[in-house]
Amino acid sequence: MRKILTLLALGLASAAGAQQAADAIAPEAATSGVFDAISPAVAAALEAKAAGTPVEATEWMVAAANPWAVQAGADVLARGGTAADALVAVQAMLGLVEPQSSGLGGGAFLVYYDAAAGELTTLDGRETAPLAATPRLFQDDAGAPLKFFDAVVGGLSVGTPGTPALLAAVHTRWGNQDWAGLLAPAIARADEGFAVSPRLAGLVADDAERLSRFAATAAYFLPGGTPLAAGDRLTNPAYADTLRVLAKDGVAAFYTGDIAADIVATVQGAPGNPGVLSQMDLSLYAVKERAPVCATYRAHDVCGMGPPSSGALTVGQILGMLDGYDLSAGPADPEVRRLIGDASRLAFADRGRYMADSDYVPMPTAGLVDPAYLKARAALLAGDDALPEVAPGTPAFDHALNWADDVSIEFPSTSHISIVDGAGNVASMTTTIENGFGSRLMVGGFLLNNELTDFSFRSHDDGVPIANRVEPGKRPRSSMAPTVVMKDGAPVLAIGSPGGSRIIGYVAEAIIAHLDWDMDVQQAVSVPHAVNRFGTYDVEEGTAAEALAEPLAALGYEVGARSLTSGLHAISLGGVLLGGADPRREGIALGN
Repeated sequence: MRKILTLLALGLASAAGAQQAADAIAPEAATSGVFDAISPAVAAALEAKAAGTPVEATEWMVAAANPWAVQAGADVLARGGTAADALVAVQAMLGLVEPQSSGLGGGAFLVYYDAAAGELTTLDGRETAPLAATPRLFQDDAGAPLKFFDAVVGGLSVGTPGTPALLAAVHTRWGNQDWAGLLAPAIARADEGFAVSPRLAGLVADDAERLSRFAATAAYFLPGGTPLAAGDRLTNPAYADTLRVLAKDGVAAFYTGDIAADIVATVQGAPGNPGVLSQMDLSLYAVKERAPVCATYRAHDVCGMGPPSSGALTVGQILGMLDGYDLSAGPADPEVRRLIGDASRLAFADRGRYMADSDYVPMPTAGLVDPAYLKARAALLAGDDALPEVAPGTPAFDHALNWADDVSIEFPSTSHISIVDGAGNVASMTTTIENGFGSRLMVGGFLLNNELTDFSFRSHDDGVPIANRVEPGKRPRSSMAPTVVMKDGAPVLAIGSPGGSRIIGYVAEAIIAHLDWDMDVQQAVSVPHAVNRFGTYDVEEGTAAEALAEPLAALGYEVGARSLTSGLHAISLGGVLLGGADPRREGIALGN
């Protein structure tokens, strides 16, 4: 039986700061979602989300950004697949039905708990800068930074994709299902088609001019010169063919052979803005396993991805500074919001100064989350009004280099997936192509990233090097913050979000909501947002958070009401599994 279900959510208005102009803009509007041929379980999950109640399960759970992708993952888990197996199926489907946010042409960070080993680890599938890239990649002949979209649209911004390699690494290490079978649902859906959601249709319409720049992209998203409309049935035979190659030959076929040659030709031949990605860059790409970065909060270990992500470090700093303060008065209390907001500002000051790819620049990773350092920083919060200004601290450093403050632009279009399988394995993965629709270049039915624009466009400031400058082979800094919260050595929460550099605030706020305000995961991901990164306190318009505007202003903050579109997907683990999906987007949680 065919059903059309519509889920109404909130809207998004972009916002710009001053020196963080593009960094301040959230990438995607929240819109309705239209889905056809939905199972009764998915229909029930949509209804639970609309009612504001978590989905409950006892065996397994998956929460992701689109019901088609969630159903694909649920089917894998129902037949005994692992969280790693389900992750492959979910990402393959997201690349089809939510192409503006993530896919084969992008990168991802994964935090994975292996229940059998009792170990938590992270895998870095972030894109890399081409070997031909230089620190002046995004500067004009006079050394001035390019305008953001002049850099984004075309081949210049494309980094070496990491998502396919990450999926293969995950499957090889922790999967138990047939690789080709995990790609089969996305292949079938690409051939059969799916109904375009209002989210995708709205984003296509808003970006029609840029999407029209390149023939393959325009033909897919603007057939006959007209933007896709909600409810249109969209097929993607090129994507199905790409997945068939990967199903048959493995992901090595993505990094060598015809697919790789097509990617390089598309990047280097992009009209008006060619890039420097080469087949050598693709053939050399490797996923990196890294130790998780953890910070203590309320007797829990909050763990996530370390550099080149700034996510776990900045979330960890915010929570670490707040650990000695009582936040139990809740999200409507201005004093609670003062503490959270200024802790965030202090953490973002450190982020701008120190955080980058630690394979390329020395970083005080341990010093940034050292309890003694965070205690000293937390003492700055002891006043009764907004900090008049913030500055980077001086964490313990094992070198004598000084960095200039970063002014890089971060404007990602991103998605988050949380999964718990029947054996207790946990996956928390945030995945991206950076800006909405990435570079706008399409090859093999998928969009290529513009991830290189996450680097600083400037290489130096007054002669002092910037840590997050472009360098050959380097991975750009990210705010993605896939997180697994541990208690007594066992996972109790998997969570993450899209949303640009506001990801950090969204994730920290949701963890506080769950641990301090005693909210279940659906309540926690639905909390009206109030986020402060660089001084201005953003409160979510059309929600109870707007009532904070006047008292926060009285504390000394500049306050702006605007739509704040997160995409939090969370699963709590305890006697039962509880799943929550952000009401601002079209995702769901589904379990058994």
